Amino acid sequence: MKFLVLVFTFSLSTSILAQESNPKKVVDDFFTAFHAKDTLTLKQLCHPEIVMRTIANTREGNKLNDEKFDEFLNSIATIPANMKIFEKLIDYKVEIDGNLAHVWTPYEFYVNDKLSHIGANAFTLYNDNGKWQIIHLIDTRRKK
Repeated sequence: MKFLVLVFTFSLSTSILAQESNPKKVVDDFFTAFHAKDTLTLKQLCHPEIVMRTIANTREGNKLNDEKFDEFLNSIATIPANMKIFEKLIDYKVEIDGNLAHVWTPYEFYVNDKLSHIGANAFTLYNDNGKWQIIHLIDTRRKK
């Protein structure tokens, strides 16, 4: 009986540790922090040299924009308190190869409960000694 309890406890702790280092959880935590406008947590989830890009679908055609991480954090920090932002993730596709992971998340973006735009996020994560960090984030944005 003691052996079964030991095996169960070990399995549970291994499961919990695996969840903590899961790329999908990092992306979930990213959006929890994003919705809460928590720039300190966002900074912890991302590598200091993260590359951020957006592909915007405009009247003039597709446009690739680079965004500096500090500017992104500042834009989150300066969202007015009365403005509600919510990015609804439609699905997750997660691929992992050793220390590299890719998470694809189609989304709908809402501002004050009104649909603003849709698109997809592509997160690239790097496992740095057991800690997954976002190293690249690119998204598409288009009107529905």
